[in-house]
Amino acid sequence: MRAGIRRAGVQLRARARRLTPPPRIRWIRQIRRPRLTTVLPRTRRGQRRAVQALMLGTVLALAPATWMHAAADSRVRSVADVPARDVAVVFGAGLWEGRPTPYLAHRLDAAAELYRTGKVRVVLVTGDNSRAEYDEPDAMRTYLTARGVPDGRIVSDYAGFDTWDSCVRAKKIFGVDEAVLVTQGFHIKRAIALCDAAGVEAYGVGVAEPHDATWYYGGTREMFAAGKAALDAAFKPDPRFLGRQEPGVTEALASAGAP
Repeated sequence: MRAGIRRAGVQLRARARRLTPPPRIRWIRQIRRPRLTTVLPRTRRGQRRAVQALMLGTVLALAPATWMHAAADSRVRSVADVPARDVAVVFGAGLWEGRPTPYLAHRLDAAAELYRTGKVRVVLVTGDNSRAEYDEPDAMRTYLTARGVPDGRIVSDYAGFDTWDSCVRAKKIFGVDEAVLVTQGFHIKRAIALCDAAGVEAYGVGVAEPHDATWYYGGTREMFAAGKAALDAAFKPDPRFLGRQEPGVTEALASAGAP
């Protein structure tokens, strides 16, 4: 009798072990099944507020890009159909071993074509010369003169450290009221919007580029730069270096004679 009871107990314990998963399996299952109640608000009011906050965040994130497109879309043109202006502004885009990078060279090629076709009379090159060994404006000048733009029709801005600084200095330092801006397509709308905020009425030539790694990097960078651009346009901070007014553009236009 006792032997039969013991056998029955052994069988029941074996069956229980088969039916109950080991502790490790239970622990893994708990990890794989997160409790959503710890992430989402429990009440309808809380859920509604969460959706509203998400929508507001999306609107705020898209607002700078929307502003740029609204301000600049109608003023992006090609070299052939951009309206004639006295001054072209070419933004720096880096040097490689002292010479313009391919992207900067393409901007300068477009500016040289604008000059040759009579669309502009003076070219203002604006870039970084914060170090003695790094001089974007002089490299840009050398490139342009080699392509037929007279040295006397080129004016250098050595403190164009970013787009906002270049636009403000074009207005306040060089007295530019209207201009054709020359840069890549992914940057041109921001340049137009910022120059407009700085008081320069501008059209833009967006230089086309193959969609390579540099192009995708530039496009991605513009998404983040749009926020800073909106703040610059709203608060209008002084450039990193302002300095005194310079007559370079006025003198170059005088030497060019009547259009």
